[in-house]
Amino acid sequence: MGMRSSRQNPDRSSSISSSPSSSSASKRRHSRGGGLEQASSINYGRDHNPSATAAGTVAAVPPLPPQPPPPPPPLSTSDSTSLPTSHIAQHQAQQARNLRQSVGSTHVPADRRSELIGPDSHPHVPKRPKLSQCPSASPTMSKIENSAKPMGGAALSSPLRPHTGAKKLVVKNLRPANPAREAAIKEYYATLHLDVQDALNSIFDGKVPSRPYDGLYKGVEDLCRSGHSEELYKTIKMKMEDHLTAILTEDLQHSVRNSLTQNRAIGVVRTTLSYWKKWSKQTATVRNVFSFLDRSYLLHSRKHDHQQLNDLAISLFKSTMFAPRSNGERVVTSVVLDGMCILVQHEREDHAAKDTQLLKDAISMMNVLTLYTRLFEPAFLSKSRSYFANLVRDYADTYSLARYVDFCNKCLSEEEERCIIFNFDSATKKQLLDTANRTFVAERKSKLLDVEALSRLLADNQVHSMKKLFQLLQQSKLDKDLKDPWEQYITAAGSKIVNDTNKADNMVVRLLLLRRDLDVMVRDAFDRNEEFTKGLREAFGHFVNDKKMNSTWGTGTSKVGEMVAKYIDRLLRGGLKALPPALLSDAKDRQDAERTGHASSGDSQDAELDRQLDNALELFRFIEGKDVFEAFYKKDLAKRLLMNRSASQDAERNMLAKFRGECGSNFTQNLEQMFKDRELADGDMKAYKEYREGRGVKSGVDLQVSILSAAAWPTYPEVPCKLPQEVQAQIVQFDKYYLSKHTGRRLTWKHNLAQCLVRAQFKRGSKELLVGGFQAIILLLFNDTLDITAEEVAKQTGIPNPDLNLTLQSLALGKSRVLKKAPMSKEVSPMDVFTVNTSFWDPKYRVKINMIQMKETPQENKETHERVAADRMFETQAAIVRILKSRKQISHNELVAEVISATKKRGAIDVSVIKQNIEKYAFLSQLAWTEIVTNIVRRLIDKDYMERDSETGEYVYMA
Repeated sequence: MGMRSSRQNPDRSSSISSSPSSSSASKRRHSRGGGLEQASSINYGRDHNPSATAAGTVAAVPPLPPQPPPPPPPLSTSDSTSLPTSHIAQHQAQQARNLRQSVGSTHVPADRRSELIGPDSHPHVPKRPKLSQCPSASPTMSKIENSAKPMGGAALSSPLRPHTGAKKLVVKNLRPANPAREAAIKEYYATLHLDVQDALNSIFDGKVPSRPYDGLYKGVEDLCRSGHSEELYKTIKMKMEDHLTAILTEDLQHSVRNSLTQNRAIGVVRTTLSYWKKWSKQTATVRNVFSFLDRSYLLHSRKHDHQQLNDLAISLFKSTMFAPRSNGERVVTSVVLDGMCILVQHEREDHAAKDTQLLKDAISMMNVLTLYTRLFEPAFLSKSRSYFANLVRDYADTYSLARYVDFCNKCLSEEEERCIIFNFDSATKKQLLDTANRTFVAERKSKLLDVEALSRLLADNQVHSMKKLFQLLQQSKLDKDLKDPWEQYITAAGSKIVNDTNKADNMVVRLLLLRRDLDVMVRDAFDRNEEFTKGLREAFGHFVNDKKMNSTWGTGTSKVGEMVAKYIDRLLRGGLKALPPALLSDAKDRQDAERTGHASSGDSQDAELDRQLDNALELFRFIEGKDVFEAFYKKDLAKRLLMNRSASQDAERNMLAKFRGECGSNFTQNLEQMFKDRELADGDMKAYKEYREGRGVKSGVDLQVSILSAAAWPTYPEVPCKLPQEVQAQIVQFDKYYLSKHTGRRLTWKHNLAQCLVRAQFKRGSKELLVGGFQAIILLLFNDTLDITAEEVAKQTGIPNPDLNLTLQSLALGKSRVLKKAPMSKEVSPMDVFTVNTSFWDPKYRVKINMIQMKETPQENKETHERVAADRMFETQAAIVRILKSRKQISHNELVAEVISATKKRGAIDVSVIKQNIEKYAFLSQLAWTEIVTNIVRRLIDKDYMERDSETGEYVYMA
């Protein structure tokens, strides 16, 4: 070492720095086996780096007096742990005291004293002298002398002037060679090696070693520190190989030869697993004893064939026990794999011989040996495929669809649970479930998607089974294939309902029940899948607008539009009382309405009525020919408005707003005008009363007149009748008043739509009777007579026979019987006598007597549909002329496409009908264009509005 002088402090201390040469020299001395390890270990570095610079400051260390080593005690071959070590401890303590005295005399700061501590005193390095058990390991302190000489002309240090030259620290080994000591060392290591071999034999034989484990551990450490690591590793490896070979040769291979049955194969698995557990326990003991070898030599070994002890134990067990044999005998590998697969089969079949824990431990062993993916997984998946195929073959053809779906779900769930219990790898689990889904589902697709079987499940509303089926198909990515059978069932079921003429009155209710069941199926079974929601709409639209199936009276108009209008009429007249209980919303429907922010999400009756109207509106959306719906809805709306039969005016207005949102203002124009006429009637009558009061005209009849726009309201037949004189006079006066205010207009009175409030006196008190116009005319006849025949009533009132009979039945045979009929029968004959029922009584003061409504006759229904078909035809003709007028010249295909686009909202007609109209326009003549546009309800028979070009074949508009 070189020593440089320093002027850092006045006490002339020297700064000592280490150089790389000192480290190498120390290593050389250590290799000679001398007793200088304690002295040379005083390396003044920070991080045990020979090239690091020490910052400590020390005074000159005086040389220690030579001390002869004590004679070595005799070695004992029976117990090497009895070697004396007191002389080692004495020299260590003396050296430490000398160092502390030397450091303390220079007053080194506390934070720098650690720099004077060598690597043997580091907290992370064991403070144990090397070769502590060896008798020759007693160190002799080296002579330390200051051999500093002036360099470069620098003077030596003096009390007045600090030393400025380099200083050298020379360490000399004063111990002479001792052949006896070296022989004792060799004998000591040989004894340790024999003890290690005996310990390995004892461990593998299941016995306790004769030497204590702590002594074995220290002996392994001494062998490693003395350079015997390689020899020690080879010994361990050889002992392991010999032990495993003996197991395979003597015991396990015998079990393999006799493993032709299932139980014996399982026995081989159990035997192999027992050896594995025993081997793991034995090698764990070996790792503890040889941990110093594991942590020092093997951890940093660069030899590719040198594994750490744990890896070595696993590798040797795998290569020895599961190695292939060249002599054709059954190997352990195949038998163990067969036994494990048999254990899985027992688990699947719930066999009495199943052993869950054995299989679980065997799979764990395969994972540790890294044989799971390479050996067990392929064999397990292959056996599983065969098992699944045999299972499906036994049950697929005999089970119904619902039962087979339950069977598949049960098998798949059990397989998934089995993967968790036995700790299968995630890749194995995925492959196993994919194999099961492919066998149970994909390869049996025809059974799962059978339309007839699916139709039975859907018809029985088997939501749970359909949900399981959908999940099965979804796992195999076949859920979209369910859409076609789904649509086929809806089309068939809906067409059956529409074409059932015996239950035509309940058509809409049955369609709504079908729609509700299907909505629940989409919500609960198909998880609101958008594809199935779309398929539901498409299927409904198909059968609702299929003119070949539900054409009415041969007009091409659908019956569904008519029945939907009548159903909405029942709801708006009777409210929820007219609704079947099966159609009422449940809690989930209300939650869905609330989730979507729908206005009708409450529990009140108004909210429920609004939801039911929305359901009816869903059917309305499917109808392409909305003109049929409009015709019947307008007819029913007029009755509700004129006779005050609406259950809720708010519901009426709300429904009108829904129609406007769906079809636009053109569709609701006439309907809105009807509401407007009813509202204007109050203002007109107020003005008329003021007019009469201004003239001083008084009457005992309070007349209320509703002025209706003929274009907006339905057309009603004129029914002749003879009014009471006072009423007739009031009508004449109002007629004159109205015509004076509105010139050019004409009023047509519809007395069959009138309502009257008649006061009547009975024995038990007076009542107000709210009756229709014809009912009031008949009741007023009894002011002049006590009894009258039906024939006399007809003469005095002039009411035609059908209406007369219905009116008399409503007064004498209805719920509120203010007249008596003799003889008492349901039918009215001309000679039946009617008298006042003087004993009539009702708890209410005002009694409403409903008119018996004459059911719509087939002829009337036919006329309505024919009128709609004619209107549709005229609209089509007008659309053709409008298109020709704007385009001037157009091809046949383009004209057909534009006509369909212009008329589909009102009710699309067949292309053949459009073609017939186009051909008719080309050869008809002589009607003005304005008459065609303004009068679309009449037949277009114009001529020369267009012609067909003979060369191009296009239609040309003729102005």
